[in-house]
Amino acid sequence: MAAISRRLALAVGALAFCAPTLAFAAPILGEPAPAFQAMDADGHARALSDFAGKIVVLEWTSTDCPYSHKHYDSGNMQGLQKKAVKDGVTWLTVSSAAPGRADYFTPEVARAWRAKVRSRATAILLDGDGKVGRAYGARVTPHMFIVDKQGRLAYMGGIDDRPYADPASLKGAKNYVATALADLKAGRPVAQPVSAPMAAVCATPRPPASDRGITACPRPTPPGADSRPRARARKADASRGCSARSLSGWRA
Repeated sequence: MAAISRRLALAVGALAFCAPTLAFAAPILGEPAPAFQAMDADGHARALSDFAGKIVVLEWTSTDCPYSHKHYDSGNMQGLQKKAVKDGVTWLTVSSAAPGRADYFTPEVARAWRAKVRSRATAILLDGDGKVGRAYGARVTPHMFIVDKQGRLAYMGGIDDRPYADPASLKGAKNYVATALADLKAGRPVAQPVSAPMAAVCATPRPPASDRGITACPRPTPPGADSRPRARARKADASRGCSARSLSGWRA
């Protein structure tokens, strides 16, 4: 329990670092997951209650996030989605980018993006007002949450233990989401129910009066990597600013 509390503190600390000016409600592991309703990319109203009795994955994404790019460009995210959905899991990809941001999803943009990346998610939720994101405390992408069949929050945090934008870091990574889903499928308690989420693009919009757009957070150097080329890469990333200028090829 102490170890879990420490990991939870680290996760919350990462969120606070990314957006220190805005307080978010923190969902509680083992408690009922926050209820929500949002429109999807196909014009259907989706509510958590629609999937009662099923395992639900919530995946926050952004077309301006280098970490989301890593998992989609490599096919890693789609592979995870495909396996989960095949096992009866409901997978909801959520975009909480506000109108006016480069990564904002209209229904048309969301559908085009879904086709382009060949997403295997059950649905893409359009959360431009940030209500769903704030209910879950989602602040970065990809930020992952899993709701068990009883409607309780079973996992929250990052997708794996490699918070690096380099696709090569996927090799040997421990996928926390895949492991948690395997635990739930086997009827076991989730061995690692919380982890620190990756921090690249703040997912959920701030209130309009204080909206400053996308917040870029530090990107760590993988252990053993040469810090000099990584530093040059970080400098280049900073000059691009995680905006549609550098990542527009991923958008429709």
